[in-house]
Amino acid sequence: MGHAIYPGTFDPVTLGHLDVIGRAAKHFDRLTVVVMTNPKKQTLFAAEERMTLIREATADFPHVDVDCWSGLLVEGAREHRIKAIVKGLRTSIDFEYEIAMAQMNHHLAEVDTFFVATAPEYSFISSSLIKEVAGHGGSVGEFVPPCVLPKLLERLASRA
Repeated sequence: MGHAIYPGTFDPVTLGHLDVIGRAAKHFDRLTVVVMTNPKKQTLFAAEERMTLIREATADFPHVDVDCWSGLLVEGAREHRIKAIVKGLRTSIDFEYEIAMAQMNHHLAEVDTFFVATAPEYSFISSSLIKEVAGHGGSVGEFVPPCVLPKLLERLASRA
């Protein structure tokens, strides 16, 4: 079915992200996870670190690769001749935000967006919440890939 991109900040990648990646990868010949950078957004991990964690977490996923882009997503899609974007949805609030973006992306670059509903067991997980809980000493190991947990705890400890 072609090449699709799954964009996000992934700071850090979670099991919810991996759920969407794994399910989307079954429907496309190639899926590129795109780590988006935004100078206005403060991240815990640098883009290269996020890419490394995603590569490690998706090592066994066929047809999945990782890249890093900045600027408008549709400009990157146009440059790489990609006509499909995958977006994970946790709640109706995600849908409200993402549908407008999908319509704008289609208008700007004729790129279609495919929505993947996150599995219910991951619907409450977000990278922001993971960082907040872990930062207060809570257990988050069941919500992130094994490669992420030690790096997350180490980074949070170094910032304390």
